Amino acid sequence: MNSLLSGVNPLDLDLVGLPLLTILYAATGLALLLVLLGPTGVRRAIVTVIGAVVGAAVGWALAWFISDVWDPWGVSLSTGTRLWTAALGASLAVVVLNLRGQVRWRRVVAVCAIGLCLLSAAAGINADVGQFPTLRVALGLASYPPLDEALAAAQAPDAQTRAAHPDSANATGLAAEGTGVVGTVSIPATESGFAARDALVYLPPAAQLPYPPALPVVEMLSGQPGSPSDVFTAGHLASILDTYSRAHSGLAPILVVPDQLGAPGNNPMCVDSALGNSASYLTIDVPAWIKSHLHVAAQPAGWTIAGFSQGGTCSIQLGAAHPQVFSTILDISGELVPSNGSEAHTVQSGFGGSVSRYATAAPTAILATHAPYAGLGAIFVVGDDDIRFLPGIRAVADAAQRAGVDTHLFESPGTAHDWHTVDYAWTTALPIIAARTALLAPAMIAMTQ
Repeated sequence: MNSLLSGVNPLDLDLVGLPLLTILYAATGLALLLVLLGPTGVRRAIVTVIGAVVGAAVGWALAWFISDVWDPWGVSLSTGTRLWTAALGASLAVVVLNLRGQVRWRRVVAVCAIGLCLLSAAAGINADVGQFPTLRVALGLASYPPLDEALAAAQAPDAQTRAAHPDSANATGLAAEGTGVVGTVSIPATESGFAARDALVYLPPAAQLPYPPALPVVEMLSGQPGSPSDVFTAGHLASILDTYSRAHSGLAPILVVPDQLGAPGNNPMCVDSALGNSASYLTIDVPAWIKSHLHVAAQPAGWTIAGFSQGGTCSIQLGAAHPQVFSTILDISGELVPSNGSEAHTVQSGFGGSVSRYATAAPTAILATHAPYAGLGAIFVVGDDDIRFLPGIRAVADAAQRAGVDTHLFESPGTAHDWHTVDYAWTTALPIIAARTALLAPAMIAMTQ
């Protein structure tokens, strides 16, 4: 355990990596074994087995009720999360049924086992979903500096390199060996008036050169509830883009992650309504800020809009409705229709009670209205265990193909409505986005050498 923590701030300990999970699961298993090795007998053994089965059934039923009846998040729990909940029910039943008759030290172990079972289940579910990679993220302590400060900190070593090698024309160059920079920016809602939180920007190594190429840009949207930082803390996008850039002369898209919600619990559904002019913010204000502050491709061919879950719905809504702004769409586990609670509440809150306005905001309707498209591409990705969103993604992908959109559909193996699907989506989609946006054009590569 000491080697696991050596040189690592406990807040930054990997909560989803095998070393920590192996230790936690082993400790839990040992505690349960010690409880079971107490007083024995046929009757106790039978009661324990029956209790474990009943506990597992209760756990599975609880997961079913939360996911499919109460439905507080609008997504179905994955098979892995349901199994962890069932395992928790079974293990707690085993401990409780074996508390009586134990000597004092075994009772202490049993109480500790309850805590370990809870921790193991929580860790297993978190690893299944991928929401909190570290304790820092789980406690809401992860933060990013302003973009100009992050750039200054990243360029300080380069300044020392230039001073030591004044004859090197591109000492900041070394783009292929560098890493990207992530920082916060404030994107004003000049036209929309939308009350957005700060955005996050990822600049790949090539964007940090003294004379950077005009790079493609991706406008990426988080899910709901959520915040722009989720795509970096839970989605590991900076790491994914850094890996890609190291293999391609420091080239990767510039990533801008604006806030399409206004607050974690809000859902303006990426339309202009009484809930806020989210659509205008994302298609007018954000692109205007990007063009005036970042060295990016000027034409729509270099622009992509992407998103996960609610953000995925936004990406296909806005991308399909504004092909003059975006030429590529990445829809990760988006919805079939925009949703803010029940359909009745959605229509009332987001569309002023107009059923027809609500119907025309559906991605399939937008695609049909603007068909046939010329030059628009869409990449759809969904987990093959995402039983609720899988049919919708397939339906929207079919509608896109019928509308003349260059369509790609991928199903992430063994994942559900979680951040593992986002990781798979970005890793799979990056080569397609690069090809569509001419990221690896010879002239652009030459500028990084």
